[in-house]
Amino acid sequence: MAGALVGAGSAVADETPQHQGGAAAVLDGLKTFDRAVLHADGRNQELPAGLFEMTVDGGGKLKTYCIDIHNPTQDQAKYLETPWNQTSLGSNKNAGKIRWILEHSYPQVDDLAALAKEAGTGPLTEKTAAAGTQVAIWRYSDNVDIEASDSQAEKLADWLEHSAVDQAEPKASLALDPAAVSGKSGERLGPVTVRTNAGQVSVTPPADAASGVKVTDKAGKPVTAAANGAELYFDVPAGAADGTASLTVQATTSVPVGRAFAGVTKSQTMILAGSSETTVSATATGTWAKKGAIPAVSAKKNCAKGGVDVTASNEGDEAFTFELAGVKHTIEAGKSETVTVPVAEDQAYDFTITGPGGFTKTFKGVLDCKTSGSATGGTEPQTGGDKTPATSGGSSTGGSGDLAETGGSSATPVIAGVAIALVVVGGGAVFLLRKRKTQTSAQ
Repeated sequence: MAGALVGAGSAVADETPQHQGGAAAVLDGLKTFDRAVLHADGRNQELPAGLFEMTVDGGGKLKTYCIDIHNPTQDQAKYLETPWNQTSLGSNKNAGKIRWILEHSYPQVDDLAALAKEAGTGPLTEKTAAAGTQVAIWRYSDNVDIEASDSQAEKLADWLEHSAVDQAEPKASLALDPAAVSGKSGERLGPVTVRTNAGQVSVTPPADAASGVKVTDKAGKPVTAAANGAELYFDVPAGAADGTASLTVQATTSVPVGRAFAGVTKSQTMILAGSSETTVSATATGTWAKKGAIPAVSAKKNCAKGGVDVTASNEGDEAFTFELAGVKHTIEAGKSETVTVPVAEDQAYDFTITGPGGFTKTFKGVLDCKTSGSATGGTEPQTGGDKTPATSGGSSTGGSGDLAETGGSSATPVIAGVAIALVVVGGGAVFLLRKRKTQTSAQ
């Protein structure tokens, strides 16, 4: 998660879950699968194993495998492209081997006869190839004792597991860095750097044309398209009233295989196995004022520290003070600071930061940094009946039994309740970012 400040002059919090950029998609369900058997606690449990499909916001399809066997999927759950270090992959020494498996098996290798020959399995179908691949991934993502029910699928799983070598995390399909900038009226705020695997991205300028704010390059030339590495600026007129603006970049590209997808609410973490030409986007925000403290605020999950990193910078000419997690912080002019807000594993969080001139920003999401097995010391897969898939609202429907078997359970209402309630970090506290009236830059 990363967020940008809704700037000065706006008292309305942005309630949309923050996204660091890339693809956003909705889970359609388990589509290509066979069976597998999990051996745990002296018991054998049969479950489906295979490929999920997602529909991308704005157009496109994704195929994914699960990397959290004990965590239920939520029907029609919303997913966001997410860096590895903000998921369980960040602490998994075998994450690079999972990417190798994805690159060397189905559906990336769609010549099943060639795959069977290389792996020495005997005939493979799409279903058994998907099952064998998922089983191999689970052995590395969840460290479980699991085997495919089909003998050819099991041979494929063994070959993939033993052949895998480390590969680096793929880069994001599209991101903007940083997600929030600030400065004085009459300046160009930035730079905001474009990171993408697309050949070109379109740049959408701020919606409020009357403000006179434009998106330009360093020299002040208006920009409507950009490439990887391009630096964008908010060009703010000298007479502009204190305020905020957003720019959005968008492209159509294939999301790199191996990118992680995390649920906006609590739902099984996924890893990308295949992508059509897909719509990807990213947004950055600029905030400006004539004088005083001019902060920019962003946030992202920090799995290594078990919390959410809130980064505040100050491009104004006065210091400002904010309180976060019960501790006051003062950011001098021209400085920045990152504060980690502790959040429990699987905890939903929803907190608001406010500041000078009435700006406010809401950060919310779920900290899902571990597989459920590692978080609880080992739980059985939460699987349900063939005709009762779980939904994010805790209800059940028929006609999608494949999805149900991958996750829906009696635990679903509890999980959905947590997601809907959006439990506030720190027992209901609202974190305030306020300018101390008596402070000056000399302080």
